Amino acid sequence: MYAVRFERFGPPEVLSPGELPEPHAGPGEVRVRVRAAGVSPVDLAIRAGKSRSPVALPHIPGVDAAGVVDEVGPGVEDVRLGDEVFGAVDVARLGGATAEFAVLAFWAPKPPSMPWAQAGGAASGIETATRALDLLDVHAGTTLLVDGASGGVGSIATLLALARGARVVGTAAPGNQEFVAELGATPVPYGPGLPARVPVPVDAALDVAGAGSLPELVALTGSSSSVVTLADFGGPAHGVRVSVGVLGGQPHGRHGLAAAGAFFEAGRFRVPVEEVFTDAVAAHVAAERGPRRGKLVVALSG
Repeated sequence: MYAVRFERFGPPEVLSPGELPEPHAGPGEVRVRVRAAGVSPVDLAIRAGKSRSPVALPHIPGVDAAGVVDEVGPGVEDVRLGDEVFGAVDVARLGGATAEFAVLAFWAPKPPSMPWAQAGGAASGIETATRALDLLDVHAGTTLLVDGASGGVGSIATLLALARGARVVGTAAPGNQEFVAELGATPVPYGPGLPARVPVPVDAALDVAGAGSLPELVALTGSSSSVVTLADFGGPAHGVRVSVGVLGGQPHGRHGLAAAGAFFEAGRFRVPVEEVFTDAVAAHVAAERGPRRGKLVVALSG
């Protein structure tokens, strides 16, 4: 099959197209003919050789994908050949999506009107954000601060919170203030002195940036139990819960994708996509520039 892969660790230029053996769906898995795949921070870390998780070479990057089911593994009963789905690979693989075929460990039906690019870049961000919002009990009437609201996961968390009926205050760099406002959040500049810039009382805070803001987020909410971080593993020193990424959690059975799909069909949610590439090297180069406005996606076919 066609795949984008690398045979040594290094900069984006180590990526190259080539032919590799097709993967096959195991128990509880499905294989899709990929239409679009997302570019995530974990992809960059693994390619650069900076990940703690070892991978065998050659390695195909990409943990998020959307496509058409063409193989169903044993024990899977909720999907049929030809179904359009979006999802992510198994944690043990940490890749495989930027290819003609990819095996998904969890998935949900793709809403018919959701563009392939949005679906392809969505899964791990949606499930990671959903887990954090659940920990914070974000619901209608909650005022949530998202520290780092313009990136891939931050923008998805912002939109999912708004879809739940929450009010969101989002921090971002000066150049991304307009983007945060377009999401529907109240934008404020990130950085030290944050409590003085937040215009409303805050019930809960989600740290996506990992920029050392936890003491100020605790001060804003009034309680360390009202703060969750996705990016600062020093959180416990401040009494703050650390929510691990979705790829470190349990397999198929997550509820975030289905809920996001329902929100999308109701016109209350979208996946912010900054740019779609046909060249994976260019996508990785762009991802390393940062900061981003939503997701970067590689189109594989169609």
